[in-house]
Amino acid sequence: MLTKAPKGTKDILPEEAYKWQFVEARFREVCARFGFSEIRTPAFEHTELFARGIGDTTDVVEKQMYTFDDLGGRSLSLRPEGTAGTVRAFLENKLYAGTRPLKLWYEISCFRYEKPQSGRLRAFHQFGIENYGSDNMLADAEVIAFADDFLHGLGIRELALHINSIGCPKCRPAYREKLIAYLTAHYGELCDTCKGRLERNPMRVLDCKSPVCQAVCADAPRMIDSLCGECRGDFEALQNNLRALGVVYEIDPSIVRGLDYYTKTAFEFVSEQIGAQGTVCGGGRYDHLVREIAGAQEGGDLDIKGVGFGLGIERLLMVLEHSGASIPAPEPPDALVVPLSENALPEALGTLRTLRAAGLSAEIDTAGRGMKAQFRYADRIGARFAVVLGDEELAAREYTVKNMATGEQQRLAPDAVVDFLYKKSTEIESQ
Repeated sequence: MLTKAPKGTKDILPEEAYKWQFVEARFREVCARFGFSEIRTPAFEHTELFARGIGDTTDVVEKQMYTFDDLGGRSLSLRPEGTAGTVRAFLENKLYAGTRPLKLWYEISCFRYEKPQSGRLRAFHQFGIENYGSDNMLADAEVIAFADDFLHGLGIRELALHINSIGCPKCRPAYREKLIAYLTAHYGELCDTCKGRLERNPMRVLDCKSPVCQAVCADAPRMIDSLCGECRGDFEALQNNLRALGVVYEIDPSIVRGLDYYTKTAFEFVSEQIGAQGTVCGGGRYDHLVREIAGAQEGGDLDIKGVGFGLGIERLLMVLEHSGASIPAPEPPDALVVPLSENALPEALGTLRTLRAAGLSAEIDTAGRGMKAQFRYADRIGARFAVVLGDEELAAREYTVKNMATGEQQRLAPDAVVDFLYKKSTEIESQ
């Protein structure tokens, strides 16, 4: 057991890590272009935060959270998503007192106890962005355009944006009654979990993954047909904004999202390339979450709207692989420094440091291999050049520089090696 990772977790090995680094760098680039600033929050929070923020009738809170009591008897939970913790930080640090809207981004690890499957792990990673302080549908459109730019900028093909409006507290009560009446007529067909949800939170039934419940909900009343005038106007404004931004979308009345805090806008970017779990990015508006989490504490009277999304990195990488998008492999080392004797080692180490200080990637064999083995090692790591220092080179004050691809060798003065390698590496990378 000690040498086996826990179920639902996965190691990110060196041959995969560069792909993560690539998408992380691209995400940060888009954040900078859209004016989002990074926030980092703890991996665990008070359990009540998630129960209040996400909703105590959601699958996440009811079944999936990793919850424990600490040594002080406090109930804590590993974060299952990023928004609730970000709102808590927003309130605790009085970020609402600054310029609004406040635009934040994060890259986090999340934890949910659920059945592991393709693209869904118990310990997983997310990108997320949040916009606090605007009730204008421009904010929603910008969040969606951000995801659209990022995903398509990676070269992903066959990706569809689905949008919906799930209403607000003004129009949901009447819709709730219609939905309960419909579901009650099909009560015997629902799964046991959804039977329990029927009175507490009937919209959660619409999000059930059971094929039986999905079949029942196919003809259920649609929230989009029961929107109040404000929600209908906002949904039209969102569509106008998306069209002006050149973002292609389709209206999907079945989207409700899996967390209780969403209001009005709900959206998902869906790929058919990773099977049933095809949602790569999902989000929407949460107009009452800040006030709900603040409660009666300081800031409880704040009426601050929010909108954002979460994007699963594991799923993103699966989509990239299936779509054939190009992720550049890491550049190989510019040089392996090869000392041929103990006498040459001190100068070899000095040369190694000089090369690295000049911005070149350079390595040295730390296993004490012989000359031939060192050259084989250079081949294995893909080093472009070998810089050889033996007794002969020390005496002549000239190093032997070998092109590992062509086998060509030449002697260079020590102070000429850096310029030579820098020039050659630049030529290779530009080809």
